[in-house]
Amino acid sequence: MPPDPVPSPECFAVEAPAKINLWLRVLGRRSDGFHEVETRLAPVGLSDRLSLQRDEALGAGEIALSCDDPTVPGDESNLVVKAMRALEATTGRLPGLRIHLEKRIPHGAGLGGGSSDAAAALRLAEAALGLDLPPGALQAAAAAVGSDVPFFLLGQVADARGRGEQVVAVPAFTAAARLLLVKLPFGVSTPWAYRQWRDSLELDGLPYGPQASEWGELRNDLERPVFEKYQVLGHLKAALLGAEGVSAALMSGSGSTVMAFLQEGADAAAARAAVYAEVGAEVQLFETELAPGLRPIQRGRAQAALRWGHFGG
Repeated sequence: MPPDPVPSPECFAVEAPAKINLWLRVLGRRSDGFHEVETRLAPVGLSDRLSLQRDEALGAGEIALSCDDPTVPGDESNLVVKAMRALEATTGRLPGLRIHLEKRIPHGAGLGGGSSDAAAALRLAEAALGLDLPPGALQAAAAAVGSDVPFFLLGQVADARGRGEQVVAVPAFTAAARLLLVKLPFGVSTPWAYRQWRDSLELDGLPYGPQASEWGELRNDLERPVFEKYQVLGHLKAALLGAEGVSAALMSGSGSTVMAFLQEGADAAAARAAVYAEVGAEVQLFETELAPGLRPIQRGRAQAALRWGHFGG
């Protein structure tokens, strides 16, 4: 490892949570090419971790992004870098920044990991650079990056409208929610799912109907196009609904994650067994819970290893 060229500055780090869609209604295609939606979003305990520090060895505007998952791109296509570019529209050119992402939220999962990372990067840059931003500037930058990013800046259960960027907080739930998230070994393209929505059909024998719950009426209109192509996800949802201890099951966002709501006091063993019986063992399983509230930003002296992409917290 090369020597640290300058003294390590202060580093800022924060957890970037995943989200689930408690409901998602698609209302139609808009003139701008997006779809009008109504959705209720909720943050959960599963999270990535993002670390950011200034680096005087980098040129102005240079963003050095590293990740412990080699499949995650570190170039301008990453939403974290796009968030910094959107912020520059308000602040002007940023100083050189080194950012490291510890990836735990699977991508292509309908859990909003990339959008959450982008929102976390905006929060970290504001704190690390001591930015004095005009009201709404961070939210405007978030909306320019992607539809879910403003929700993650809010950090609590919210209803979203428009293309998803118009978010309004909802009162805190009185009931806790325990979840089993099931991610199959493939992703689903969100733009593809929306393009297929209008002409897609429900398949006989698969569950699509709304489900009453303590957190609202659970429903996802994107199940129709996604289940039509990826029938295994529809069969997985049906298997979870039939498992002991499961009160409801739903696909999150555009998939490919299917989530099971666990009854109070229920063990997840039966739901896990239903997953393995239906789709085998090549899946990712996460037991988590609803976890509203912005994660606090942590400050500390950066390890020199962050400069080379190995900062561990």
